[in-house]
Amino acid sequence: MEENARLRKLLKRPLQTEKVVAMQETSNTYSFEVPRSANKIEIKRAVEGLFEVKVVDVRTVTVHGKLKRMGRFEGRQKSWKKAMVTLQEGDSLDLYENV
Repeated sequence: MEENARLRKLLKRPLQTEKVVAMQETSNTYSFEVPRSANKIEIKRAVEGLFEVKVVDVRTVTVHGKLKRMGRFEGRQKSWKKAMVTLQEGDSLDLYENV
């Protein structure tokens, strides 16, 4: 049980955008928001452990926070890390099965 909770913390949330949905259909690639400290090996183990699929490739990118203004005050959104996980041919994830 502890292992499953630790793996769930590694995958904060799945990303659902038009571009991500197109990648899911064409190249079997899914995207997740992950902690900035996570590395590719940990992400691969988390996806394989939680969803029981075979991961072929993991790509990561740090998305830098945008500069935002409210009147004369400036602030910055926090930076975050995105992981794009490519699965073996024939595998798929049902991300919203319990919704």
